[in-house]
Amino acid sequence: MTTAPVGVVVMAYGTPRSPAEIEPYYTDIRRGRPPTPEQLAALVARYDAIGGLSPLAERTEAQRAAIAEHLDLIEPGRYRVAIGLKHAAPSIEDAAATLAAGGAEHVVGIVLAPHDSRLSVGQYVDRLTSAAERHGLAVDAVRSWATEPAFVEFVAADLTRRLAAAPASRRVVFTAHSLPERILTAGDVYPAELRATAVAVAAQVGLIEGVDWQIAWQSAGRTPEPWLGPDVLDVLDALGGVVDGVVVSAVGFVADHLEVLYDLDIEAARRATSLGLWFDRTACVNADPAVMAALARRIHDVASRRDD
Repeated sequence: MTTAPVGVVVMAYGTPRSPAEIEPYYTDIRRGRPPTPEQLAALVARYDAIGGLSPLAERTEAQRAAIAEHLDLIEPGRYRVAIGLKHAAPSIEDAAATLAAGGAEHVVGIVLAPHDSRLSVGQYVDRLTSAAERHGLAVDAVRSWATEPAFVEFVAADLTRRLAAAPASRRVVFTAHSLPERILTAGDVYPAELRATAVAVAAQVGLIEGVDWQIAWQSAGRTPEPWLGPDVLDVLDALGGVVDGVVVSAVGFVADHLEVLYDLDIEAARRATSLGLWFDRTACVNADPAVMAALARRIHDVASRRDD
């Protein structure tokens, strides 16, 4: 008797793979509304500032491949791992169709973002569920890995190295992508998820909240509604003259991409310099073997519970 493979959909935001894809990508983010020429030019300029395009597509594929490799070490031949993107190809729907065509009867989804939220992770899982149901696939998901020990240890180790080079008077600022403030009235867990990561990392490094570290948000959308704050740039403004240096730990992002390489490495660094602040940021996980192995174990645990 042949056992059907378990499909795994590694989900991420997506990014343009060529300059020609920037406008349709931006249009998709804007729910089908094309950007104005000014909006498009501003986004193109941001990509140009980091070298023309984001490395996110390559980083996401490397993460997928690493997760697949570790799953095959856990149980050889059981898993088929596909990428499903929110705003680029291959889409989440493409991934579900590919895995169904390959004989999967069950899929496990995981989002390459550690913090659960109805408005972010929830949307990915909902899309996967709808797509999988059309193919008769059962669906499970890893919803959060905010305090995954391997993730916390990765951030803590890198933060410790950077603090060793920082001025004695410094502040660590943990950040994640801002979301609209309306998530608060809905009781969304997102702020608590970010805080859980920050607390876990700070405990390993020996940092005191309010003295050594705080939380900020970044990369808020350009919409009229209020977004979660304080924004990291406002925090830098407030810290100018109070401390001599800042280390940003962008724990909400697990791969190098525009919101890190531009929003932090260029925009935030520039603001810090203007305020006389020494500035650094912790590395992104990317395809770190220990973290990818831990995510593979979480996927395997979720898949195995359905077998029980």
